[in-house]
Amino acid sequence: MEMPFEDPIQIRGNGNITLFGLSNCYESSFPSALLGRVSKEEFEYTIGRINHLLQQQHSTNIKFLLLGCLCCCFSLGCSLLWPGFALSRRTKNSLEKLLAMENSRLYNRLGLNWRLSKQPSHTNHSFMEYILIIDFLPKMHIYQPD
Repeated sequence: MEMPFEDPIQIRGNGNITLFGLSNCYESSFPSALLGRVSKEEFEYTIGRINHLLQQQHSTNIKFLLLGCLCCCFSLGCSLLWPGFALSRRTKNSLEKLLAMENSRLYNRLGLNWRLSKQPSHTNHSFMEYILIIDFLPKMHIYQPD
């Protein structure tokens, strides 16, 4: 007997600053599809950790981006490219590491998996943005023979 497939939950950024597709804040409202699967406090704790990491990283990214703007005339524009790509990659890697820790700490045992996904922006399809996706893992059939 096949289990019905549940659509993943998408959490979009709602921050006022978006650098290289990463928002500085994600929505902290509890999705109704998670009722009975995870407590509201655990969800808010995870979103709080994600938002704290993004706010720390974005403040550093903005400082380096402004420094790159100041040095732009001396470096023929190269000072704008390197900090942006390097810092956005570092932020993305830090966020993926945090999501992996949260998955191993709690969510994989509850049949959930958080991940970061790059998708076209819902407001302007020419821009790409990173959104959080919560996948529902299939249940293991432990009483079914191999």
